[in-house]
Parts: sequence; structure tokens; C-alpha cells
Amino acid sequence: MQAASLIYFRKDAAKLSLPEALTLAVIPQNPVKRIAELQSACERLWALWAERDPAAKQHAPDAQLALSAQSRGSLPFLAPHAIDMLLAQERGVQEIRTTLDLRMQATLERVMGQYLRTHADVGMTNASALLLDASTMQVRALIGSADWHNDNIAGQVNSTQAKRSPGSTLKPFIYALALDQGLLHPKTMLKDAPTSFGPYTPENFDHRFAGPLPAQEALIRSRNIPAVAVAARLSKLGLYDFMRLAGVSKLQSESHYGLALVLGGGEVTPEELAGLYATLANGGISQSLRYTQPAPDERPAQPLRLLSEEASFITLDMLRHTPRPDTTLPARPAIAWKTGTSWGFRDAWTAGVFGRHVLVVWVGNFDGTSNPALVGVDAAAPLFLRMVDALRAEQLDPGEVAMRQPPDLRQVEVCAATGGLPDTLCPVRTTTWFIAGKSPIQVSNLHRAVWVDEATGKVVCGPQPNARQQVVEQWGSDMRRLFRQAGLPRASLPADGCEKGNASSETAPLITSPLRGVRHTLRVKKPEPLVLRAEAAAGTQTIYWFADDALIGRAAPGEGITWMPDLADSGRRYVLRAVDDQGRAESREVTVDIAP
Repeated sequence: MQAASLIYFRKDAAKLSLPEALTLAVIPQNPVKRIAELQSACERLWALWAERDPAAKQHAPDAQLALSAQSRGSLPFLAPHAIDMLLAQERGVQEIRTTLDLRMQATLERVMGQYLRTHADVGMTNASALLLDASTMQVRALIGSADWHNDNIAGQVNSTQAKRSPGSTLKPFIYALALDQGLLHPKTMLKDAPTSFGPYTPENFDHRFAGPLPAQEALIRSRNIPAVAVAARLSKLGLYDFMRLAGVSKLQSESHYGLALVLGGGEVTPEELAGLYATLANGGISQSLRYTQPAPDERPAQPLRLLSEEASFITLDMLRHTPRPDTTLPARPAIAWKTGTSWGFRDAWTAGVFGRHVLVVWVGNFDGTSNPALVGVDAAAPLFLRMVDALRAEQLDPGEVAMRQPPDLRQVEVCAATGGLPDTLCPVRTTTWFIAGKSPIQVSNLHRAVWVDEATGKVVCGPQPNARQQVVEQWGSDMRRLFRQAGLPRASLPADGCEKGNASSETAPLITSPLRGVRHTLRVKKPEPLVLRAEAAAGTQTIYWFADDALIGRAAPGEGITWMPDLADSGRRYVLRAVDDQGRAESREVTVDIAP
């Protein structure tokens, strides 16, 4: 009776009038085609009712009520993907009380519809979104596709449950794990330069390199190489284990992904991605999403801590500095958000935290069709930000929520050039978040005070006539090259006419090619020589290369020279040595195989 009352009269059964109740009591299947049978049934039931209650004659029922009643086809079907999913999951349940907020649902649907209509000319025809209240883990809105009724886009598919490549949306968790493991803080300098990690050589999305940059900037600019480099240093808990513990399903083996997992080499659902970002919003605690209201006697699930409160706080703070594409300034009120683009331009993502809510937006095609317009910052970010703005304009989001600063979190002063604790010579200082007992403690030793002869420009030993004191930066050759490639050249250290022969092993050359632990195969028909390259400390002018005890050649730090091993000796092991002009040396053993 309750279901029929809602379907045919759009009201609760308790509010039915007597004629409506009697009509529903005898209504047959397909009442529109069986009016005569309905009329006869109503008259018979009414006669029996009137015998018992003569006063009810004034409420004589009419079969036409069934005709005026609305059919199931005209029923509103709100949040169709969520309702369809819950009906399939909760079979046999008499009543399902969802966590959905219909005002939020309608707002997101309206914004998405408007956005896709204005971007149809570039092939954006489908999208999905999931809105989560992180404080309760209750899903407030779910849009599985742009239009449930549109077969051209397979509209009845619920893409919030579909596995897709997340692109760079997983990078925040790399930095959060690194913060917890004491590998960096937001102002730690990272290198964005061509780098090989064994056989894996990642590239940036724009195929350019930014040179040295702070960890916070590397994250909000979504630089690939620093993220992979940080991931390669994780030890206690890597991204793979983090995702597995957070409930990401159907992961293959860790070796299957390698470091490519950082850049979207695996697959997640929008629902799983929302859960990961909710972990940051909840101070590092992972919990399952809820689509239905909890039962009165339901016991809450045991939460699982995956990140520290401090690392979660810092990661969200870094993401809040991401500039909006429409204003080029960070969002106000604050939004912590990250974009992602899958390989081949098949998926555009934006995920983020605002107020107490988490929102994940995906734009793409269910068949995986590539589209150059499907870039996270261009396709998904504007839709994400319009949704957030609309929710706030309609006062459906409380705005910024005051976050309690964790007890072990401090603001400390560091040297802006290095991210290390400043020494007395550091000219520019800044502040950064610092986790007590975890964050790296290293005094910046980049700057050096020297006396320079004004006539010769050489460093002299202490105060002398016609000499002036100068503070210089002692960048190594690798960093100087990175600055030069990034269009930010640094002045070289003046020629040293005083200190010579300091052969500290701490400043020995660093061999960057060939890689350690890699066997090299040369083909006799078309042999390609190996490239030898090493970086060196500031002030080094020349590096000498030796294969075993034979001199190969010389090169400036950071510059490569070629070397052809003996093609007649397959499987031979060589000891390569790089020796700088002050006698400091590093060696590396390589094995060379010869193939036809």
C-alpha cells in the first residue's frame, strides 16, 4: 500500500483519503486498460464498506481516480545512479534511507549540465562527480554520468564505480608519506631534471624541466620527476601499500607497477579516490564511505590510521596554494585540490577538500576514447571549481573549517635557497612547516664568505689591501646546470687563489651515467658507445675518466664523454673511475655484454 500510494498519488499511505484508499485496495495490473473491471471492483468493495459505515456514503469512490493517478513512468527518478546501485546492493530491504542531500545533488547536476553544454564543441560529453562529507563519511551527491537517459554516452553506467587511471591525483600521498618518513618538508629543494630510475625514465607533462624547486611548488605544479624521485626514497610505507591498506581494490603486484604507479600507472575508482582524499581531511585516518544512514544499533567500523595528523595537515596546506586557472590565485575560501590527466588524454580529474567536504570530478568517455581536450587543469578543474562555488553560493557548504594544528607541528625559519636551517650567511629566509622529531634537520651550508681581490677577481686568503668580502653560493655542477637549463643561471664561484687540495671524500664526484647495477649490451653490427657523466663540487673544473687503469678522457662536470668497450670481450667487468682536478674520486663497476 505504501509503495502504491507513493507511485499513484505521490503521498504517504497514512495521508490517503477514503476514496483513494479504496481505489488502491482493488487496483489491478495496468489499470488504464482495465477500467471496467476496476469500476466493478470499486462498487462491490464500496457496498461492503457502506453496510458497516453508512456515514461513508458521501465519499463514494470513483474508478476515475486511478485514471488521474500518475504512472510509474512519470515518477521522479532522483540521483538515479545512486538509487540504482543501492537497490541492487540492498535487495530484500523494505526501506532504504540514503545519505544523499537532494539540494546538493540537484546543484551538482545543474552545474555539470551547463558546463558540458558549453564544452560540447571540444568533445566533452560525459562526466561524473561524487561529493562526500568527510566528517561523517556520508556520500551527499553522486552523478554516475552526465545523463542517465542518454544511450549515446551509455548514460546508465555509474562511472563512480569504474576503474580509471588517476593521473597525478595520487601525488599528494607521495608527499604525505615522505613528510611522515622525515624525507622532506614543504621548502625542501627537489630536482626537476632528466633522471633515470633504473630502466624507468619519466618525463614531465610539458616535456620541460623546471630545475631546482621546493617540494610544495613541485606538488602544486605537478612535476613528475620530483614526485617519482621522492617515491623512490620511501621505505617504511610506499604508495602501493598505502593504497592497498586504504581499500583500493584489484591492485596487481607492486612489481607490476613499479614507480609508474606514482603517475597513474594503476587504476582507481572515483569512489576510492574520494576515500583517499577523505583520509587527508580526517587527519590521516582511513574509513569506508557510507551511502545509507546507520542503523540505531550499528557499531562504527574501526578506523585505520595511515598517515600522521601532522603530515595530513601539511599536505592539505600545500595543496591550498594551488592557483585557480580562472584567477591564477589560490582559492578563497580555501580549497585543497589536485588535478590529474591519464596517459593518452583519456581521463581528466580533479579531486579536493573544501570545508568538511571531499569532491571528485571525472571528465572523459566510458569507451576510453582519447581527446586532447581531456587535460585535468583545463577540463576537470573548471567544473570542479564551479561546483564548489555553486555549493557555497547556495550556502550548502559551511565554508572554511578551522583545522586544529597538531601538537608536534611547528613553523620554523629556513634558508630559502636550500630549505636547510639558515646559517649566519643565508641572505633570504622563509618559514615552513616542521614536524618535531621527523622533519630533516640540516644546516644550510650553501653560502660562503670569501675575500676577493678586486684587481684579479680571485679568492685570497683573508683581508688584504684592495680585497673585498663577498658571499657566494657553492652550488655543485649538477645544480648549476639545472639552473642554467631552467633559465636561471647562477654566478660561478670566483677562482680560488688560496685554498687548494681539499680532498674531502664528501665532495667527491658523483657518477650519474652509467647507472649502477645495470648490464650493458652492445651489438657488434651497430655498436653504440656508453656515455660517461659525473657531477662535482663547486670549484671543480675538470673530471678525468679511467676504465680500469687506462685514461679514457676528460670532461667538465656534468658534461658527457663517450666510451667504447672492447667488442671482442663479452661479459667483461670494468671499473670506471671519475677523478676530479683535486684528486677526489668515485668508482663504479659495469658489466658489458657483446651481442651479434
